[in-house]
Amino acid sequence: MQNDDTGQRDGASLQGLDGLLNPPFSRRGFVMTSLMTGLTLATTAVEAQVIHTDSTGIEAGEVKIPAADGPMPGYRAMPQGNGPFPIILVIEEIFGVHDYIKDICRRLAKAGYCAVAPELYARQGDLSTMTDAKVIIRDVISKTPDAQWIADLDATASWAVSAANGDAARIGTMGWCRGGRGVWLYAAHRKDLKAGVAWYGPVGGERTAIQPRTGDDVAAEINAPLLCLYGAADTGIPVAAIEAARDKAKAAGKSVELVLYPEAPHGFHADYRPSYRKVDAEDGWARALAFLKANGVA
Repeated sequence: MQNDDTGQRDGASLQGLDGLLNPPFSRRGFVMTSLMTGLTLATTAVEAQVIHTDSTGIEAGEVKIPAADGPMPGYRAMPQGNGPFPIILVIEEIFGVHDYIKDICRRLAKAGYCAVAPELYARQGDLSTMTDAKVIIRDVISKTPDAQWIADLDATASWAVSAANGDAARIGTMGWCRGGRGVWLYAAHRKDLKAGVAWYGPVGGERTAIQPRTGDDVAAEINAPLLCLYGAADTGIPVAAIEAARDKAKAAGKSVELVLYPEAPHGFHADYRPSYRKVDAEDGWARALAFLKANGVA
């Protein structure tokens, strides 16, 4: 994988992350070579309030991102023009880069960003055919090494700079659900990250050989300010756990802003699911854009 000034790949960049990144790690061929069409099949119903953002004034579509073992499918949306544009690395839910994630990229492009969502689970399974969230977690998510997707995000950032008019000096990240967990871990990895926004990402969970650290484990090591948008009615992520991670980060001199929506469940931003809460989702989105701007990403 290419080594450049945006990737932070030398040994020094891994200091303090023993147990999170343990290269070399095994690679495998891509199971998914292109993105899915439509929304994930792993939802009970598609809700009427699904948001569709058009491509007027932006460039948007599927791309191939050079990874260590071949071209990785992804989705990129950015403003028309020469740039350079600030980069947002979009970290998907467990369901893949489907229409919801693609639309988020277009929303970010309309706000002036080069937004790129790599299919981080392309090696582990074909998410376009999977209908059961529990099976996805068991067969795909739990088998994806943290080192793998972190390296893939680094490759995506490098590609965005070299091929998509991205600005190497303005890189941020935003993730939902499992991708929210990814924001915590990536912020502890990447030295030059400007800011991250975690939407209801778990900070605890089981530790395994390939996923050895949690968001709480790395809270004191984050390199960028985080905005954490969580639902107090989320039955899978205890408020106390989020607050503990925030407090650990703050005790180490890090910046973590936590916003709790009292009535919001998990997935309150996912407009294609019954969990969607329009008022909270719109408030969180406005906060996210303001946070990115305030921390030098915009």
